[in-house]
Amino acid sequence: MNSGKFVISLDFELQWGVRDKFVGSEYQEHITDVHTIVPGLLDIFDQYNICATFATVGMLFHKDKNELLSHIPALLPAYDDKNLSPYNGHFNKIGDDHLSSLLHFAPHLIRQIRNYPAHEIGSHTYSHYYCLEPGQQLEAFKADMEMACQVADEHNVVLASLVFPRNQFNEAYLEVCAHLGITCYRGNEVSWLYRARNGNEESKFRRALRLMDAYVNISGHNCHTITPAGNSIPLNIPSSRFLRPFSPKLSFLDGLRLQRITSGMTYAAKNDRIYHLWWHPHNFGVHQKQNFAFLGKILQHYKMLNYKYGFSSVTMTDLATQILNGK
Repeated sequence: MNSGKFVISLDFELQWGVRDKFVGSEYQEHITDVHTIVPGLLDIFDQYNICATFATVGMLFHKDKNELLSHIPALLPAYDDKNLSPYNGHFNKIGDDHLSSLLHFAPHLIRQIRNYPAHEIGSHTYSHYYCLEPGQQLEAFKADMEMACQVADEHNVVLASLVFPRNQFNEAYLEVCAHLGITCYRGNEVSWLYRARNGNEESKFRRALRLMDAYVNISGHNCHTITPAGNSIPLNIPSSRFLRPFSPKLSFLDGLRLQRITSGMTYAAKNDRIYHLWWHPHNFGVHQKQNFAFLGKILQHYKMLNYKYGFSSVTMTDLATQILNGK
């Protein structure tokens, strides 16, 4: 690689990525506001010449419930925790179309993203499939991803990148991904703090350390170089940092939060590494002004690094293509 690369990926999921228990809480406000946040992100990305990957749950492509019900995978998830599957009674709570069910359908937002050729629509699976939860199965994941690819194809979108829901990376699923044309996926940071686990295996201790890691350097810069083994796909494009949303209680530490990110970006730019920043659009929900202002500071730093070191913004798929072509 000739210079450092800046990758931004967003987990675009709306209600499909959140348990029912959050509906009616502040979290619902976060999700509803995505319909104003995505246009805002597109504007600020355009201002700073950013290329982003919007990893999109396949169900968001549909315009209404009838279209959703006509696109059911051949094999459904069989999680031990039935609440994780949207097929277990969840459809009864969905409105008839995207106007009456803003938490579940977003074809207009997908069209807006596609109006910016610099960005790509990636996959976040079809139903927000949990790849490490008890009861998950390879064949069910395959059926889910096949439907994701089919629905995307019906909208003239070719899926080539994947973000595993809840970062539940499952190596056993990579062959399926390659067969379906997925050339890259977002892996987790190398540190044990970010090693993929299901919900039952996660601990408050690890969560607390990850929170601290957002402000002080515990796990390192998490910048990466990628050398494909025999041009094998899909390539792992690991995460470097989750962009945590603004917190009024922790706002006095925002200088440290910004420094944690920009120092990693600088290290990547100076050492020809990859820096991969990610978040969910709904993370910007309640405190939009503060979150967009913080993002603006990150992107201003990117522009400086772009000018000084040739640090460049790429989508996940474009980066994978460059790596596989030896550029």
